[in-house]
Amino acid sequence: MDRLTAIAIVFVAVLVAIAAGVAYFFSPLFLLRLILFLLFLGIVAISALMLAILVYAKSKYALPSLLSLLASLYALYQCYTWDEPMQVAYITAAYILVFAFALWWISEPDLSIYERLRSANALEKAGRYRAAARKYEKAGKFEKAAECYLKAGMKESAAWCYEKAEQFSKAAEIYEELAAQQGDAYYWKEAYEFYKKAGEMKKAAECLEKYAEDGPWFWEDVAKLYEEIGDSENARRAWQKALKYYLKEAEEESVFWEDVAKIYEKLGDSEKAREAMLKFAAYCEKEAENDPAWWKHVGEAYEYLGDDARAKEAFEKYNEYKQKQKLDD
Repeated sequence: MDRLTAIAIVFVAVLVAIAAGVAYFFSPLFLLRLILFLLFLGIVAISALMLAILVYAKSKYALPSLLSLLASLYALYQCYTWDEPMQVAYITAAYILVFAFALWWISEPDLSIYERLRSANALEKAGRYRAAARKYEKAGKFEKAAECYLKAGMKESAAWCYEKAEQFSKAAEIYEELAAQQGDAYYWKEAYEFYKKAGEMKKAAECLEKYAEDGPWFWEDVAKLYEEIGDSENARRAWQKALKYYLKEAEEESVFWEDVAKIYEKLGDSEKAREAMLKFAAYCEKEAENDPAWWKHVGEAYEYLGDDARAKEAFEKYNEYKQKQKLDD
């Protein structure tokens, strides 16, 4: 049992003990009056606060708040005097009904009274597709909801319902349409994700490629995806675009020379791969002067270059650093 649960149990136990004590030393009726008094006191406070906010905002809902304040004040007075207990009961029942109505209203947002009282099938036949979709969605009939959302022109909601129905390919198709219509690269990424879930890796790669045109750091993922499905031609083209991106980044931040070297290796240009890795090794050695943890990367770089002596020297320095770290700890 966690601490929060234990505190909650103790709190409830204390409240029950206090209630039992009040009922025993006074009477159960006095306990009921006290509970109702505290309840209406809270409603008075909330109603007064809401009224002040709504009046300041010049909202049309200020009148209901005023009525709630007056009703709760009267009920509070009756709880104290207990002259007309039935009126307290009526007001309590009224608040319960209002609360139940509010929950019912919230359960189906954006629907009119007419739409709330009709079935999803009836609403669909009447051409009220958005309302029908909401009803189908609430009932867990996600495919039907998606169909109605499409008829209502609400494509993103339709895609979400197809996702819930595990119709990933249909969701991906909708995101493709949205990407083409709205020119927002985000939708290409969504289409890629859902085609991938559907197992349609060729289409997933094509969508990710279109997304990479806006986010070039994804070209490497595009290339790997094409390799995964055995499309060597498109994979090579994607690697070339990834190389262009990483060359630009490496000129600004030398840590990317390692990525450049690996891509050159992928493209079969061993000489340029070696040149890039030499630049990466030099960068790592410079960083190791301030942070000895970088000696590991120095060793890996020279290991790649086939310079076993320098790789061994770098790894020894890295191991010395690790041993010193252990002693310090």
